[in-house]
Amino acid sequence: MYRSISLLLLIVSFSVRICAQVAPIVIETAKTSIVYKVKKNGRLYQAYLGEKLKDAAEYASLADTRNEAYIGAGMEDLFTPAIQVEHADKNPSLELHFQSVQVKQPDKNTTITSILLIDPKYAFEVRLNFAAFYRENIIKTWTEISNKEKGSVWLQNYASSLLHLDAQQYWLTQFHGDWGMEARMEETQLTAGIKEIDSKLGTRANKFLSPMFLLALNAPAKENTGDLLAGTLAWTGNYNLHFEIDNINSLRILSGINSYASAYELKPGALFVTPVFIFTFSTHGRGEATRNLHQWARHYGIMDGDRPRYTLLNNWEATGFNFTQDTLVKLFDDAAKLGVDLFLLDDGWFGNKYPRTDARAGLGDWQENKQKLPGGIGYLVKEAESKGVKFSIWLEPEMVNPKSELYEQHPEWIIRLPNRDENYQRNQLVLDLSNPRVQDFIFNMVDNMLTSNPHLAYIKWDCNRTMTNSYSNYLGNRQSHLFIDYVNGLYKVLERLHSKHPHLPMMLCSGGGGRTDYGALKYFTEFWPSDNTDGLERVYIQWGYSYFFPALAVANHITSSGKQSLKFRTDVAMMGKLGYDINIKELKPEELEFSKAAVQNYKRISPVIWYGDLYHLVSPYDENRAVLMYVDSTQNKAVVFNYNLNTRFGEQLDEVKLQGLDANKKYKIEEINLMPGSKPVTMYHDKIYSGDYLMKVGLQFNKGRPLALSSIVLQLTAQ
Repeated sequence: MYRSISLLLLIVSFSVRICAQVAPIVIETAKTSIVYKVKKNGRLYQAYLGEKLKDAAEYASLADTRNEAYIGAGMEDLFTPAIQVEHADKNPSLELHFQSVQVKQPDKNTTITSILLIDPKYAFEVRLNFAAFYRENIIKTWTEISNKEKGSVWLQNYASSLLHLDAQQYWLTQFHGDWGMEARMEETQLTAGIKEIDSKLGTRANKFLSPMFLLALNAPAKENTGDLLAGTLAWTGNYNLHFEIDNINSLRILSGINSYASAYELKPGALFVTPVFIFTFSTHGRGEATRNLHQWARHYGIMDGDRPRYTLLNNWEATGFNFTQDTLVKLFDDAAKLGVDLFLLDDGWFGNKYPRTDARAGLGDWQENKQKLPGGIGYLVKEAESKGVKFSIWLEPEMVNPKSELYEQHPEWIIRLPNRDENYQRNQLVLDLSNPRVQDFIFNMVDNMLTSNPHLAYIKWDCNRTMTNSYSNYLGNRQSHLFIDYVNGLYKVLERLHSKHPHLPMMLCSGGGGRTDYGALKYFTEFWPSDNTDGLERVYIQWGYSYFFPALAVANHITSSGKQSLKFRTDVAMMGKLGYDINIKELKPEELEFSKAAVQNYKRISPVIWYGDLYHLVSPYDENRAVLMYVDSTQNKAVVFNYNLNTRFGEQLDEVKLQGLDANKKYKIEEINLMPGSKPVTMYHDKIYSGDYLMKVGLQFNKGRPLALSSIVLQLTAQ
């Protein structure tokens, strides 16, 4: 009690002291700082963003800038504002003056700085929040907007953050594509004007463009050198990343919810909280930024990021919709034989009046199909456990087929325009999660399933369509709230489930990489990066995602897709959270033997992959190969992956210098994941080298002409 009062008094006195002295506000991690100063006009300005100064007293010497911290529309600024409002009296302007600052430290690693800005003419407040994670060199920022006027204020724009950078050149790397071609990297130089990365898809919002970027200063991004800012928005809906170079070559970066069709009414006394923007500033290129993000994500960004993941076998490729209870029980034997941890039952297990025999019916009717599963889910759970395998299940709770009992009983729960024909994707429509009754329906359905089957071990949560012809019967004349309230409704459901079932592993699926963000990942243990499981294509897809997400969050399944060998596809899948979606009975005896050994290999080396530091050694965008490695925190173990892609006659591939090892340690090299009867390809197998040699001289993976679509996995162990 007394401790809480003392802390409150400390915060209040600190706020008053800052106001009186107008001292620089310094937000810092072990290596990075962002500094704000209050000028004589009462406004707050960003004075610095970059490598941390050794002498904190020198922040006071920073020159004044014109980079206002959070720019309101309607005043004198000539470029895109951070916030635009219409007051109750219809005045479209907002001027924000510094009022106070609060600093809290919830733990030794985290410092939260909260800066209050107010309009001197209107009872309107904006609070800028920054959470600095010292060890990980990550800063998380978000904005709280409060209406204290007597009437409603309409928010037109409402950025999560505004950052300013000053350099001679700016090089932006974005991650874009389509279904089956997710997270393709493309780097371009920004020029004067505006560049935007955005989504207006409502659900499955990342289908074309991912809400993440790399921004290199003065030169194209390098892996180990150069100043670079990496950022991503934690929001599972429409978003906007805005890059604008002004008339004197300064860059402002705005991030947040996409305000497209989303003007938001803020009633008297109401508070609007923006999503979180997460960023890191690196002075050593993409590699340092990647490792910062991974370390933060495992501790703070992903559900149970410090816990092991399950390996699994999915039935989809073996059966599709066509299965029976007996068919599934036989597949449990295949899962046990393979040595994976759990069996995942995919689409097609539900619906009675409208049985789910294809994608055209049953979605929304979440009762076991009595013909397919007369014993219900409980029977399958027990049968799987009797064979030493856990049981898990696929759901798509946010969607509905027109041919379903749910559609017939609750047409008012469906997002669709009045007086227009329904628009279908995959023969389905979206349920209106802005409606609390729909939220209750989804929560109760999932909760009842988990409560009735307490040994149900894992859920694959899918979302296979975007939002079109968007109209909410529940929202009435507040239609511009739909895109925002839908996502917040989804979060309410997930928060309730997480509170009651706190450690239930769940895969965030969405027709592939339609949802890849830290807004949702705090409720999920992993996400599905793409429906494209071709091994060659996956090298590029997984490479792109690996800059922002640690391996344990990226679900990679081995399937029959692709013309590569089973070994190549297996090696690629091992770069993340391993799973199988393949008909085990179609494997040749030597392929089954290889796969069983690969599962055991993976279980042995997975801690290094899941929790280790990632080093991108050779990019598939630079050469006809990809090489990367993971090193554990003790520098005693490492795993190196080498993939030859498309090769050319006479191509010479140089030695690859390893990274992240201890130069003073000796490492034994073993080639693993070999087909039965095959000899090691590399000449380094079973030999010992110093970390110094491996990092200065390196390894030659391809002596002679390299073989296309081949792969090598090396395990390094300190002696």
